[in-house]
Amino acid sequence: MNGLTLKTFKRDILGKKTRVLRRQGITPAHIFGHNIMSLALQCDTAKLQRIIAQAGTTRLIALEIEGDKHPRSVFIREIQKDEIKRQLLHVDFYQVRKEEKIKADIPLVLVGEAPAIQTKGRILTHALTSLSVECLPDKLPPQIEIDLSSLKEAEQAIYVSDITLSPDIRLITDPTQLIVKVSEVALEKEEEKVVVEAEAEAEAEAKVEPEQQSAK
Repeated sequence: MNGLTLKTFKRDILGKKTRVLRRQGITPAHIFGHNIMSLALQCDTAKLQRIIAQAGTTRLIALEIEGDKHPRSVFIREIQKDEIKRQLLHVDFYQVRKEEKIKADIPLVLVGEAPAIQTKGRILTHALTSLSVECLPDKLPPQIEIDLSSLKEAEQAIYVSDITLSPDIRLITDPTQLIVKVSEVALEKEEEKVVVEAEAEAEAEAKVEPEQQSAK
């Protein structure tokens, strides 16, 4: 069905009592979805953390539930962690139907190097971090790579319209949106500012010296 599989069990312990589960290395979870009944679950924390690291929120997971004959196709919808200790508190799974299209935000990952930023005074501006798409669950890419090697000159940019996706994937994000751009930094103005400040400092020192001599 899918390379990522997670075994879970039905959960009877609810509310604040779930802290007992966490102390035992078990994480509370829920599964919900379109036209299905929400179900309280629990699973081994260590195994769940490995799945989270591999799947993120964009890879399909085969969720095996105690008592079910067949695994369910799910995505991780929400991950709750303790803000201080970063302990895993709760996870929500969203069940999908393989024949129904879904919408999702896919992270953009920059790869390669932009030759243009090797020149002093240029920086790479990253304006967009994800793309919204619609497709069947098993066609959803875990990430979209943006190759920076085409950026060879200042002011060159990559827009959403420059991205080539599979014909099975419909792009929702506005094609005119900027993803990355090579920009010039105003080095001349900075250098002029440094010179002016140095000259002002020299003038101030020159005024102080006569005053000190007259005082003697």
